[in-house]
Amino acid sequence: MPSNTTTSRFTRVPRSTRGYVPSEVDEFFARAKVAYERERKGGARSRRDASDVRPLRSWEVRTAAFRLARGGYDVQEVDAALDRLEDAVAARERSRLMDDGGEAALMDELARRARTLQERLDRPAGERFAAPRGRFERGYEPADVDELCDRLNSYFNDGSPMSADEVRRAVFRARRGRAAYREPVVDAFLDRAVAIMVTVD
Repeated sequence: MPSNTTTSRFTRVPRSTRGYVPSEVDEFFARAKVAYERERKGGARSRRDASDVRPLRSWEVRTAAFRLARGGYDVQEVDAALDRLEDAVAARERSRLMDDGGEAALMDELARRARTLQERLDRPAGERFAAPRGRFERGYEPADVDELCDRLNSYFNDGSPMSADEVRRAVFRARRGRAAYREPVVDAFLDRAVAIMVTVD
């Protein structure tokens, strides 16, 4: 398992500051460590093992979420550990694809995944994502999201340099009402983009 991903490395923030609930973080990383190391050693060796521990998938790491509480674990430290773990798991998934069908199979699979994103990337700026459902619902500033989408388009189609961390760490200004982009839709799309990028890198 990548270094600095064990819970003993995480710093607690002061009681006046909110951080991730330690018990939730501890539980996730404990389960992830068992699954990651079991697979590294050749997978489950018994029917009981197979039912108790299943392979860790990069999407599970990417979508991990923890509640906030005062005096919890430092958010940036935990997020950085999740990113490292996701990269390591994605590299293992990439190796499995290579083992199963070679580089051609890997590239075909990545191209298939990328096509699922392209239809939205090809839409005009300002029309790529649905608007919030309510006039006062908070969303993302479309210009900020469109700028990132333009870069993703260049990455997927022209090979322009871009890292998964740039997408993970993207921050958009807030906007309310029908002129905004709905947050969950944008977030889900960017999660899919990251899933492809970590497999390529």
